[in-house]
Formats: sequence, structure tokens, C-alpha cells
Amino acid sequence: MQNFQDVQRAATALREAIEAAQGPSALPLGACRLDANASADADAPIGIVLGTGLSYLADKLQDRVVVPYADLPGFPVSSVEGHAGAFVWGRFPGACGEDDCIGRYAIIQQGRCHLYEGRSPAEVCMGVRVMAALGAKKLIITNAAGGLNPQFDAGGIMCMTDVINHTGHSPLTGFNCEEWGPRFPDMCAPLDPELRALALETASKMNLRLERGVYIGVHGPEMETPAETRMYRQWGADAVGMSTVLEIIAARHMGMRVLGLSCLTNKNLPDCMTPAPLEEILAVAAVAGKNLGRLIRAMVTKL
Repeated sequence: MQNFQDVQRAATALREAIEAAQGPSALPLGACRLDANASADADAPIGIVLGTGLSYLADKLQDRVVVPYADLPGFPVSSVEGHAGAFVWGRFPGACGEDDCIGRYAIIQQGRCHLYEGRSPAEVCMGVRVMAALGAKKLIITNAAGGLNPQFDAGGIMCMTDVINHTGHSPLTGFNCEEWGPRFPDMCAPLDPELRALALETASKMNLRLERGVYIGVHGPEMETPAETRMYRQWGADAVGMSTVLEIIAARHMGMRVLGLSCLTNKNLPDCMTPAPLEEILAVAAVAGKNLGRLIRAMVTKL
């Protein structure tokens, strides 16, 4: 399920759209496999995936170029409310007096598709792979998630320390694309410890509480039963959602360094479960997303 040709076509179309808007030197493009031949890390754009209800962060970019997914050949379009469905290229401005005063360029995936929409693992991970093809070496991936840890509150933010793939799928099934990565990529540290430390340090300076925990990704679209919630907690999961894990696997396969952040939109307590309708999830994500956006903007020029 490694769709190399499809990714290359979409990445080429995205590159051409950005260059048409900003000129041929707009993109500090790296190699498709992120190694010594790729562009310098300081020049590489930051890849960011914005999950349910979190798309507004892309509005903070300067010199923006917006390219709808529908304009890219073969790129899947999400059918879920709260997912805008576009790539946004631009830069986060730097603070005057810093060495990198112009800020940091980013390529933002504004919304994603999911397995439960009938999409394949290759389609689910296509955005991450396109961003890597455009030179991104670091990935900040976000989502809206249900809190499993009883000490976490709805509206908070969790920095992922590890993940559990409970989707029943892998984006690496089938023929391996050696241009992307090895047949058996190591997953002893799927989330980058240095990026996590930077996130915690930045949050502390902002007086922003940042939880730490394990994210479990499930297939969906149905919400968890009380018995499933209890089981996930016993497995060591602190938050649950229907995205992210396959994208992290694909990113690590390509050598990207990953930071994972979850907006905790509801609290799953198996002995007193309450419904979590999408409208409420979007409302809480919008509030928590403001703090998440502040954190990412404070971090991004330091990456």
C-alpha cells in the first residue's frame, strides 16, 4: 500500500501551484527520501497536519498559498465536517532580533481523510508523504481525541509519548518502496524525544499545561463502548482517536521526525459514559485549538 507514483503526481502538482503563486524559488525542496542529499534542515519546511476542528491555524501563515485537495490529481478529499481539505503553504513570522527573523516556512495539511470513510491506508497517509516529497523533515501532527486518563480534562492538550496502532491496518503492507524507506522500519521511538522536550519547555514558558501520554488509534467511525474504553486504558492508552497512527508510521518509514499533539475534546470514563456528538467535539476542539495554535506558533521557529 505504498503509492509512490500517486504521491509524486500530487506533489508535482502542489509544487507547481505554489511556484505559480510565488515563483520558482518558493520551495526549499528536499529529496523524496530524507537523507544527506536532502535540503539543509534549517531551510526545510515544517510539515503540519491539522485534525478535526483545528484548521484555523493555517490562517496565521504569511504569504499564504492555498491549494485544495481537489486540485491535486488522485488526492483524497475528506467527507468529514471540520476538515477544510486543502494544503496551505506559507511562513510563520519570526521575532525581530532572532537569527531567523523571517520566520519558518511550513506546509500545512488542513484536514485529513480516514479509514472509516472507506479510504485505504495509502490514501490516509498520502498527505504526509506529499509533504515529505516537498522537503519536510519534521512533522507536527495533531488530532482531536477522547481522554482515557481520568486525570486529564476535556479541553486540555496531550503531547504523545507513544502510540498503539489498533486500526488493523498498516501503510507499509505490500511491496516496499525503497526510495521511501526500509522494509522493516524501527519504531522504538515513533515520537521524537527532542521535539517533545521542546514542546514541554515551550508550554512551560507559556504557562500552558501540556499532558503527556499514549495515543491509541482505532478504525471507527463508531465511538468506544465502555468495555472498549476500559480495555484501552488497561493497555496503557491515555487518549483515543480515529487517525494519526498510520500517518506516524508512514512518516517514520520516510525518516521524518514527528511530534504528536492531541486536543482532548471529551472525557471517556467507562463507569459513567456520556454521548460525544460531533458538534460538541468541534466546539471543544475550537477552544483547545487556540492554545494548541499558540504552542505550535511559539515552537515552529525553534525547530
